[in-house]
Amino acid sequence: MKSQAEAFLTNSIYINRKRKAVVERAAQTIFSFCALFSILAVASIALYMVLNGTPAIFQVGLKEIFFTTAWEPTAAEPKYGILYVILTSIVGTALAVLIGVPIGILTAVFLAEVAGKKTAAVVKPALELLAGIPSVIYGLLGLRLLMPIMYKLELALFRDSETHRFTGGANLLSATLVLAVMILPTVINISEVSIRAVPLSMKEASLALGGSRIQTIFRSVLLTAKPGIVTGVVLGVGRAMGEAMAITLVSGGSVNMPMPFCSVRFLTTAIVSEMGYSSGVHRQMLFTIGLVLFIFIMFINLILTKILKGGTKGA
Repeated sequence: MKSQAEAFLTNSIYINRKRKAVVERAAQTIFSFCALFSILAVASIALYMVLNGTPAIFQVGLKEIFFTTAWEPTAAEPKYGILYVILTSIVGTALAVLIGVPIGILTAVFLAEVAGKKTAAVVKPALELLAGIPSVIYGLLGLRLLMPIMYKLELALFRDSETHRFTGGANLLSATLVLAVMILPTVINISEVSIRAVPLSMKEASLALGGSRIQTIFRSVLLTAKPGIVTGVVLGVGRAMGEAMAITLVSGGSVNMPMPFCSVRFLTTAIVSEMGYSSGVHRQMLFTIGLVLFIFIMFINLILTKILKGGTKGA
């Protein structure tokens, strides 16, 4: 009787182990397939952009595209210089990050470490709602609320100027402020989750060593949560670089040097505003702009990740 029970138990254990092994193999296969699919998707997008973005480079020439400023694709003698467009995207994104990232990180610190439960319960849903608002709504709000203020400021600063071209408030500064607001939800949400994930023992150790609450937050908690915060910043930068609809409404759309009160055109707005009627070399150039944008986003993400994560091991 005992031997039968032992045999039954041994058989049950064997069957359970076999089932677990099958489940684990199946899960591993599914996960591997998903990872492979993601890699293939990125590779396919990159290959598509290269194949469609390079023909115009050979026809127009690198020098004219990247080192001239005149963008006149429909003129009798077309010109395809995108230097100002590239500089506008770089300057606009950098300013938006400089404004939005510190505000976002400090807001995440407030929600995770400072605010009470009642305050956080009110602020958190508002931020989640902010993340779900379509980008065109940000553009409409900028058009109705921000641009009139920018125009009044422009009139006050350039009232006696004979050379300034008034933009009605649609300029680089307006576009930068809209982008800064748009990246806030991404930075705040991811940073808050990362800060809350810091072990309590880390905070207790800092306080036990004589650190104040502020010192603990900035010298212990934020350093520990740095990888997650970096992820939020990188995603925010990607959204700022790739935004089109909101920026189209508040940037003005003219190809100019990226100055605060000048009407400007970003890489994304150049594609959106002209793709509908473009053809021939003009259309190929828009794909080239898309390729430049794709490379910029990849390059900036890699650089930011390397710079911001550089001190993680030491921390």
